[in-house]
Amino acid sequence: MSRGQVLAQAWLELGPAVAPLSNGLGRPLARTEKLILDPLVLRPTQNPRFAGVSVRAEHAEELRAVLAAAGPALVATAGWFTLLKKARRRAKITEGNPQDLYFQRCYELATEYGAPDTRPDADRIATGTIAEIHEPGGRLTVTELREFVRTHAPELTALLSRTWPAPRQRTAPAARPAEFLATSADAPDAALFATLVRDRAGTHEAAEVERPGVALGYGLTDHERLIPPALGSTASKKQLPKPLDRSILERLFAAFTSAYHREAMAGVPALVRQEIHRCAQPWQLAEEVSRVVLVLGRDATDGLDADGPAAPGAATRLRARWQREAYVRRVQRLPAAEVPERSRADVFGVRQAYLRRLWVRLHGRELRAEEVTAEQVWDLLDGVLRSVIMDQRDQLRSALTRAGAA
Repeated sequence: MSRGQVLAQAWLELGPAVAPLSNGLGRPLARTEKLILDPLVLRPTQNPRFAGVSVRAEHAEELRAVLAAAGPALVATAGWFTLLKKARRRAKITEGNPQDLYFQRCYELATEYGAPDTRPDADRIATGTIAEIHEPGGRLTVTELREFVRTHAPELTALLSRTWPAPRQRTAPAARPAEFLATSADAPDAALFATLVRDRAGTHEAAEVERPGVALGYGLTDHERLIPPALGSTASKKQLPKPLDRSILERLFAAFTSAYHREAMAGVPALVRQEIHRCAQPWQLAEEVSRVVLVLGRDATDGLDADGPAAPGAATRLRARWQREAYVRRVQRLPAAEVPERSRADVFGVRQAYLRRLWVRLHGRELRAEEVTAEQVWDLLDGVLRSVIMDQRDQLRSALTRAGAA
């Protein structure tokens, strides 16, 4: 049996109390599985029968029993997560992804204190935990990054000149990404995904992005042809260029200001040198699995805002999510003069925004040495679109508010 299916069924039996740890389908979030279930509950390194893509029938029952036994702790974890997010908002903290930062700490609180609704001092514990997590020090800093790049600029510039672009190896067409996308949302084929990675489907598809106008059309650059990135000396989160136009400093700066657990990253000297080598690779990503996922996202969003039939599976689901948004239908229907220019550009350029965000997320995962498995691909692809939609909603709301005030 598929391990993912067994987990999904067992998770549903825990009920709505674990909703803060679940996705829209009621399954455990990819981060729930990566940060809580695998390392803290199922422990596949100690229980190899739970480690594979599939599990035997007798082991499936045992997996369900283990998850059920952990149910009270998982419910308490969800409660602590909700409480920590409230404390985070009170503290006006915006750095980092709350799931990444707090999931494992919430499980620790659950096992130490039980459910927060049984603790009269739960708010105090949550506030103290947030302060501890976000205490300065012990993590890499943007200042350290800037100083290293400044003081080692000649050496790093020479390395960048020698490295970019890396020699390209000829690749043969591999298994079709469409075959994986057709079932990725409900029954991801781990063997097919492994084949795509092994046959270097991502690298093979990168050949087209290096042709004139292709990366520009994908929204990854403002240039007709890809150009070597500069080393860089300054960076501003509000004025970051498109991903493939960013300097080495800007690429790392973006990750430093949004990534969780910087202690999981390499030291600054290694990070900078790794980034110089990464930018010379196909799709300017270091790992083949990242390139494959980017190609899957590219293909799944082909025709996202079109009217014709979408490919089965992931493409159909993403299109359905996009087209059921009321603001999308409104912008598509109204004359251009009646829609804020930024909102119209957002809606008709959704695929470009999607690919930019997907690249950024894959880049961040590489910096943190996070793997992407076949069963995580759909959550990643769907999550990127949800993030784009939420941003566009907020921007449209702000534009309409400003227009009304005027």
